[in-house]
Amino acid sequence: MLANPITIARWMVLAGTAGVLVIAALASWFLRDQIFQTFQDPGEPFQTYTPPTGADYANANAWYALGVPDDDEEAAVFFVHPTTYSGGANWNAQLDKESANQAVIDIALPNYAAPFARSGTLYVPRYRQASLYAFMNNREDSVQARLFAYDDVEQAFDAFLLRVGDDRPILLAGVGQGGFHVLGLLLNRFADAPALRARLVAAYVIDTPVPLDLFAGPLATIPPCETAEDVRCVHAYSYARPDDTDRIRILTERTMSWTPSGDLAFVEGRGLLCVNPVLGTRSSEYATARQHRGGVAAEGLPPDTTPAPIPGQTSAQCADGILFVDEPRHRDLQRPHRLAEDFREPPFNLFYEDLRLDAARRAFALTSILQEERRWAPPLETLEEVEDAPVVPIPDRREF
Repeated sequence: MLANPITIARWMVLAGTAGVLVIAALASWFLRDQIFQTFQDPGEPFQTYTPPTGADYANANAWYALGVPDDDEEAAVFFVHPTTYSGGANWNAQLDKESANQAVIDIALPNYAAPFARSGTLYVPRYRQASLYAFMNNREDSVQARLFAYDDVEQAFDAFLLRVGDDRPILLAGVGQGGFHVLGLLLNRFADAPALRARLVAAYVIDTPVPLDLFAGPLATIPPCETAEDVRCVHAYSYARPDDTDRIRILTERTMSWTPSGDLAFVEGRGLLCVNPVLGTRSSEYATARQHRGGVAAEGLPPDTTPAPIPGQTSAQCADGILFVDEPRHRDLQRPHRLAEDFREPPFNLFYEDLRLDAARRAFALTSILQEERRWAPPLETLEEVEDAPVVPIPDRREF
């Protein structure tokens, strides 16, 4: 019996419709980040954009954390949080944007600031962060939004210096966008300031590519952390799994960073710094999963809480400027499947315990060095006192 032609036609229409829907669904999946960008675009050039009101860093409400040091030798930790604002209405987040602020409090502080807070007093400024959208493309508007955010961080750092005084050790740390801003501080505040460099425990620049050409130029006086005992150095890495081809391409090709002249340029071809957080050294040595001290998923915990780390979750090895890692076995340490995930910081810290111990070791080392340097430093005198003083031979240290 022959099929009804009308029935055949209906089935053909249904099959065609289903095929179109499947193709549309696949296209939406592969183009999901581009679609996401479309909805996050502020739709106005940065040049004509009116930014949100900024912060007065003399006030306590301009800080997520504003500690009071316990003693004069305790390090002061200046931490810059990662991107928590997606975009849409603004190029740069409003300081009272509740969802962005809550993400800092619930995720960024307990996972990423807390490991460093064990080594000193924590200071975390609120700043008009550039949106996630501004890091998903390299439009001139997006670059301007990043530089605008950096200006806030620089002002906060200057206020931080006034609060902590002239002698206290300083630990810098930034993650994602925050790492970009910390790198800017090294170039603009530390590179030409010997007294400030002498107080630097280390600068931790996490999940932000750090071009090697900076160390042949303005950062020649602030070298990479070559060993686990080094201080006054830069500890940096950006990590990915070997099969994360999109993320690897973003980190090694599509990302823009600071140049020796203070501008921004793509990192491709400039070489990238990689310090292995498991080993604490700049090397291509393979660190086994047994050496991994532990990651933490600390969402919602106060920064002064010490969560139980989950050890043995990944090996780690630096190659071509990228820290290559395994997919963690524990579900809490696996990246979620979110839109624009390659541009976000995950809601956990895979190297929480490794960083906590690394920072504590370097902070202790610098404190010891500063104590020794101050012990043998000559007393401060006015020029007139020095000119009038008689010449006295310097005693041998063994006499003390």
